[in-house]
Amino acid sequence: MLMTKSKFYISLLLLSLCNGTHAQHHKLQHRPHADQQLFHLGFTIGLHTQDLILTHSGYRNENDEVWFSEIPDYSPGFTVGMIGDYRLSRNLNLRLLPTLNLGSKSFLFREQSSGEEFATTIRNNYITLPLHLKISTARINNFRPYFLLGGYGSMELASQKNKAVRLKPFDTGVEVGTGCSFYLPLFTISPEVKFSFGLTDLLERERTDLKDEELLKYSRSLLKATQRMITLSFHFE
Repeated sequence: MLMTKSKFYISLLLLSLCNGTHAQHHKLQHRPHADQQLFHLGFTIGLHTQDLILTHSGYRNENDEVWFSEIPDYSPGFTVGMIGDYRLSRNLNLRLLPTLNLGSKSFLFREQSSGEEFATTIRNNYITLPLHLKISTARINNFRPYFLLGGYGSMELASQKNKAVRLKPFDTGVEVGTGCSFYLPLFTISPEVKFSFGLTDLLERERTDLKDEELLKYSRSLLKATQRMITLSFHFE
């Protein structure tokens, strides 16, 4: 009889511990039906860095000079945009994010024999239209990791003239990224890191805009330029 009572009390103790553990791991969910909306809007702000993959032509000018270029450093730019989200299924969403990217690119040209250097910076302000497929994991309490992949098209707002390098106004590319949604009582915030890879040669070779003929040697030293960009964003939905 004593053994039976002991087993009963032990069972009650284990049941209490299990219930306590279950309560610790399952917290109160904020806005539990937030992901069931067919369509919703939001906005995004963030920082980005612009980069270029440069291919050199090996051009030799009349002074027997051969110039090479690199992007010596990266300046942070500002990103702001809107979010339109359409729910495809429990774990898939289609997202359109019209975005304004304000930034710049720095170039350092170096002559291969003398080591002479020439530095210049161009402003690049783009309106970008990314289309992403958002792939989310299951929601865990009040957070939900996700991955994204997609493509973008972009347009330069005002291309600068009479610079050593001039880029074409239109670009297309692919994007991949990852982030995590945190569910708060009134809204959802999602920190996200995104990598953009341009597929278009942006280098403008017809330089009729150049008033300084001396700048042509820098422009002609390049054969191709494709864009890369890293963006850290905070989405509010």
